[in-house]
Amino acid sequence: MTQAKALIAMSGGVDSSVAAYLALQAGFDCMGATMQLLPCRSDSNDAENVANRLGIPFQTLDFRADFSREVMDRFVADYEAGLTPNPCVVCNQKLKFGHLWDTARELGCEYVVSGHYARIRQDKETGRWLLQKAVDESKDQSYFLYGLTQEQLSHILFPLGALTKAQAREIAEKQGFLNAQKKDSQDICFIPDGDYLSFMCRHTGKTYPAGDFLDQTGKIVGQHKGAVGYTLGQRKGLGLAMGEPVYVCGKDMEKNTVTVGPNEALMRKSLRAHNWFWHTIPELTAPLRVFAKARSRMAEQPATVYPEENGFARVEFDTPQRAITPGQAVVLYDGDVVVGGGTITEVL
Repeated sequence: MTQAKALIAMSGGVDSSVAAYLALQAGFDCMGATMQLLPCRSDSNDAENVANRLGIPFQTLDFRADFSREVMDRFVADYEAGLTPNPCVVCNQKLKFGHLWDTARELGCEYVVSGHYARIRQDKETGRWLLQKAVDESKDQSYFLYGLTQEQLSHILFPLGALTKAQAREIAEKQGFLNAQKKDSQDICFIPDGDYLSFMCRHTGKTYPAGDFLDQTGKIVGQHKGAVGYTLGQRKGLGLAMGEPVYVCGKDMEKNTVTVGPNEALMRKSLRAHNWFWHTIPELTAPLRVFAKARSRMAEQPATVYPEENGFARVEFDTPQRAITPGQAVVLYDGDVVVGGGTITEVL
């Protein structure tokens, strides 16, 4: 019987290294690949070291131009439009399970394997491929993976979905992987210092003009460094002394103003979203009760999603939620299964 071929997405971290080991143990004919996405940073040495230890072929794939065009350029364009994008969602769609899957097929592979913490299974009744949360919910990445297609899900393996992070590190230690205790990356990979405005200036060569901070009555209360660099709900880095904590509550990109106000001003119950990916159903045709989260670190909240025209859907939370932000993803769950997700276009 011929072994199924699998391309392992090896980032140089412990998770993808353990995923490679587990795929090999499961009987797949494996080859490793690191995607080079950034001009000056590559963890391919650690990945290649693990691949050599496992005895599998390895290569580095140069996706820098694709990443710059499809992820970084879009990130900047969204911020310039007043949105707060989620580049990890786009990278998963376009690069990690888009271009990488294309490469895997060219190499004769039937699967792409990665170290993401999530699970995939096929519904026996409907035949649809379902995305589930990881067993280790503290590491679950299903929110960032909602934008995978049915075809992609049918060719992806997540060996770590049933493990805890501690178990993954234990396997890495036992296999003598040099990255067994390597720290997890926390920030957006192309903005490790978290300074979005400086990145956008470097990436575009532009200088974004300063402008006015306004209170909720429209009164000028200070000067900001460029509306493009602020996000809804932000408190740190405003440089305002107003006698009480204030947060970014709105932006007007045409007027280059940033409105600030109290935390209560950030509470909303409804949002509209588009670019939906549905998993448990082919499409939304009737109102559906779900649990929804409008940002990655938010706990799911009870809500109802309503179909609208032109592929839009409206999500109504049972109770008001803080700082729902256009440009971010809203992901819907039924228990530990992802029902679907889309990109927030407006807060109602």
